[in-house]
Amino acid sequence: MYLPYSLLQTVLIPLIMASFTAFVGRKVGKKAGWITFSTLAYTTIVLCMVGVEVLRKGYVYEEYVWIPILEVKFGFLADGLSLPVALAMNVTCAALALFSVNYIEHRIEIIYGHGEEKNFLYAIYHSLFLVFPAGLVWISLTTDLIVVYLALELIHIPLYIIMYYFGYVERRRIALMSFLWGTAGASVFFVGVLLAYTQTKSFAILSLQGLTGNPLAFWICLFMLIGILIKMAVFGFQAWLPWVHAEHPTCIAGILANIVGIGNYIIARILIQQMFKTFQMLSIPTMILALVTMVYGAFLTLAQDDVKRLYACSTISQTAYSLLGLASCTTLGIVGGIFWFISHAFGKCILFSLAGVLVYQLGIRDMKQMGGLAQKMPLTAVLCILGSMILSAVPPLSGFISKWILFSGVFLQGIQSGLFIFVVAMLSMIATAFTVVYTFWPVKRMFFGPIPSNLKNVKEAPLIMVGPLLALALISILIGIYPNLVMDFLVSWAENLKI
Repeated sequence: MYLPYSLLQTVLIPLIMASFTAFVGRKVGKKAGWITFSTLAYTTIVLCMVGVEVLRKGYVYEEYVWIPILEVKFGFLADGLSLPVALAMNVTCAALALFSVNYIEHRIEIIYGHGEEKNFLYAIYHSLFLVFPAGLVWISLTTDLIVVYLALELIHIPLYIIMYYFGYVERRRIALMSFLWGTAGASVFFVGVLLAYTQTKSFAILSLQGLTGNPLAFWICLFMLIGILIKMAVFGFQAWLPWVHAEHPTCIAGILANIVGIGNYIIARILIQQMFKTFQMLSIPTMILALVTMVYGAFLTLAQDDVKRLYACSTISQTAYSLLGLASCTTLGIVGGIFWFISHAFGKCILFSLAGVLVYQLGIRDMKQMGGLAQKMPLTAVLCILGSMILSAVPPLSGFISKWILFSGVFLQGIQSGLFIFVVAMLSMIATAFTVVYTFWPVKRMFFGPIPSNLKNVKEAPLIMVGPLLALALISILIGIYPNLVMDFLVSWAENLKI
């Protein structure tokens, strides 16, 4: 059953509940996390109901008048592309909201002790948390370029504040770094939006189709793409990510992987769907940049001993796979790139949260001080293996089928375009071997071998922390075995692409 105002609810209710949580959080303290989780559980159900309608009709569209006298409107579109992305963003945020109930309590006690300001800090954290799913879902569903820009900027406000209050090493300096890099990427993207407006007199995403043959189309596409690539921390723009990603509270680091990855969705929705011929001109350099980013990110990851920094660096490499698929400009590559982005969101959410579990239970981040933890934390070990299987594309998890589809498109482009692109495709495939190394190597270091004497009394993490991660792993297994749960949406969208 489709509810009225469903798409509006998925954005507006979290923002309303953020204000409510900020108020009541000072009274209920830690329990504010349950308000956050309940809110996202509801919006997840709503998005699932919308998904049924999308499969039946092909799309769901809602339009609202914002300023009647000026006829300013804004719209929401759920189709085969936006719905699975919005749902994945919401589900991962819901899992992290539940995970963070205990985790942020621990973090507050470490930084601030047991003072009277604890409830105030709970209110800050849990209210700001709801801004992330609201912003990510809004980016996914909006039909307006100006809203994409505003939502990208909106997300960086809670990133800054949460890092400032709850982060790890040099949290105030890194909070500023996060804000400046995020603003830089959004600003370059906005230059492209303004250039487009000068030509179309509209902020509607669909209006970009009218730029075909316009001499400014290339520059509009280039500015938008560079802004997104800054957000995605590709090679040349990656300096901020290892710091910001690793030093955020672990439950926010999982969301940051989504914030970085959603740039792939923006490329698909705006540049490929609306400006394909122009984006195609940037295909080869973007594929090369993706390959360089994969290899650089892999070597950077292999150099890490800090478990949080290891998973932070791996995001650089992993996000580039989606970019490679999109840049191939083939239907399979584009669909596979988005499918991989969704799979990576689940896998990285699991792995980053497990890094948080280790910090929570052990109080250490250095893998050189770990070992044999599977004896004491068997469920955590299994989840770490499952998360590594997603990133390494091992069946039956979703990473396998999504990368298979992605590389089918990349190799198709290589066959069609000649030897150079085929070599890029081959090197990209070879680079996947690094993923197996830098995901399973930490598993061996942390969970197998002799256990250090100071860790022999370690226990499994609370169910409230590992339970949500198990749910994400089960979802990944489900869509790995039944990929049509995602592919039916993506294929229905891709069939209308003019490629």
